[in-house]
Amino acid sequence: MYVKRNLSPRFVARYVWPDLLWTSLYNLCIFALFFIVQIKWFDMPFELVSTVGIAVAFLIGFKNNQAYDRFWEGRKIWGAIVNSSRMWAAQVISLVRVREASAGVDTAAVEAMHRELIYRQIAWINALRVQLRTQKQWAVKENFLVERFIDRHRDRTSVAETIAPFVSAAELDDLSRRQNVATHLVKNQARQLEALRHEHKLIDGFDMLLLMKTVNDAYDLQGMCERIKNTPLPRQFAYFSKVFTILFCLLIPLGLIDMFEEEFMRGAEYANLFGTMYKPPSSYLLIFIVPLSVLISSVFLTWEQIGDNSEEPFEARPFDVSMTALCRTIEIDLRDMLDEANLPPATAARDHILN
Repeated sequence: MYVKRNLSPRFVARYVWPDLLWTSLYNLCIFALFFIVQIKWFDMPFELVSTVGIAVAFLIGFKNNQAYDRFWEGRKIWGAIVNSSRMWAAQVISLVRVREASAGVDTAAVEAMHRELIYRQIAWINALRVQLRTQKQWAVKENFLVERFIDRHRDRTSVAETIAPFVSAAELDDLSRRQNVATHLVKNQARQLEALRHEHKLIDGFDMLLLMKTVNDAYDLQGMCERIKNTPLPRQFAYFSKVFTILFCLLIPLGLIDMFEEEFMRGAEYANLFGTMYKPPSSYLLIFIVPLSVLISSVFLTWEQIGDNSEEPFEARPFDVSMTALCRTIEIDLRDMLDEANLPPATAARDHILN
């Protein structure tokens, strides 16, 4: 997630330079063909171009709204994961305790169980984070400068390496053979709760219901994340939004040429009517067709690109949900609730990017 208030010019340039390059070259070619080579047949009424632009603007707006909804839903889900993790730690610490029916369990053993249950929750959020960042075939791909910049910030730690500090060696060995590690971590929480209820007598039936409700919430939240991850924005919206935007950008200089020609013809008529009292527009104004076309094209192409960069919130890209930072926040909070002293530092942004 980009955390600086304003995007730096260098950062923006990484994204927009290909569009600026091809639109500039295209518009220069159109200008040269029309005014230098004198090929006059391919201009187009500006009204028609503007009609296409209105339709494209509606399509881009719809796509971007849907893309932002996906991002914001992903962020809300991870906010719920933060709250659910804190609730889990509070419930474990307050409900799992020595009772009259408990057999052969002392305070130290109970504290060890607290640590195991809470550390497994930390393992779960980190496993979920790594799994969600697995690249899908429909994920957006930018130009090589952007991809090289993103690659410098990419976390290449595997699921097993990520959860190793938080689970036992035996559990890690079992999880390393699983397809969906996060799912099995939550399953292991439920199994341990069953042991706490029936074997160790550290929780009663009502406590079991409360704790299992939080376990169920973990599955719900994981499923919501996987739904967003495994269901792309409908490709017909994304594909035709891009196609129609490019088509509109190709038409812009043709419409501007027509508009400028009309202005010059009108200026010539006024000059004939009013003589020296009217000064017609200078032919040098024609060169403004190129920068104006590039400017209008850049607005539409950049706005279309914004939607591409918002539709997949879990790809570890500059505008995605900062899951690494959220996982570290949860880890700090939960370990602090265990009264641990050596807490890890909060995740810091690099190049204004908070992963």
